[in-house]
Amino acid sequence: MGSKDSINISSLPKHIAIIMDGNGRWAEEKGKDRLFGHLNGVESVREVVEGAAELGVQYLTLYAFSTENWDRPLEEVSGLMELLADTIRKEVPTLNKNNIKLHVIGDINMLPVNAKNQLEEAIRETSSNSGLNLIMALSYSSRWEIVDTVKRIAKDVKDGIMQIEDIDQDSFHDKLVTGAFPDPELMIRTSGEYRISNFLLYQLAYAELVFTNTLWPDFRKEHLYEAIVDYQKRERRFGKTKQQII
Repeated sequence: MGSKDSINISSLPKHIAIIMDGNGRWAEEKGKDRLFGHLNGVESVREVVEGAAELGVQYLTLYAFSTENWDRPLEEVSGLMELLADTIRKEVPTLNKNNIKLHVIGDINMLPVNAKNQLEEAIRETSSNSGLNLIMALSYSSRWEIVDTVKRIAKDVKDGIMQIEDIDQDSFHDKLVTGAFPDPELMIRTSGEYRISNFLLYQLAYAELVFTNTLWPDFRKEHLYEAIVDYQKRERRFGKTKQQII
């Protein structure tokens, strides 16, 4: 019996977030350049998106490119941006076929014009879909998001739109770039690294974390199912005692 058969569909995590790590190391192990790893990582994205949609997961956030990644070698970044634009253009029909709605979080104004235009067009073309919400974190970092949120709240207070007394956890959450989405309940990181790398720091406060040694280009549906089974074995107490949640 595979891991999929062990999943309790009635208690799926509503929102899964994934740090897709290990493309470069996967390529280097095969004597290829890092961009070869990113290219092969696209198939893993297809697998995971399809697997999540088939199960009925409502939200899937993929950490595709951080603000810190802009500091990587120019050749790798340029190749990644070309791959991003090309992949988005090709995947829109599949997204529509599977009723998947695309969202993007991050400072997309930093993206090259072609990649930004392809993203905006894909978001428009999938906007009426009502199935899985696929959220791509591009040119994103949590510290950037938190600072940006504080700036926007401060401006609203200055302009008289908000009062200081209006600022609480709910209003802060609503101002985040993820404000329209529920917080992730499960976060998966591939490649054997045990950190969350400036990803959804505020939103992951009560998420269950799963780390796997599998490099991202080797990650398939079965790995996703295994992570969900692991999640479902855990007791989520949110600071309460076991007796309080029974």
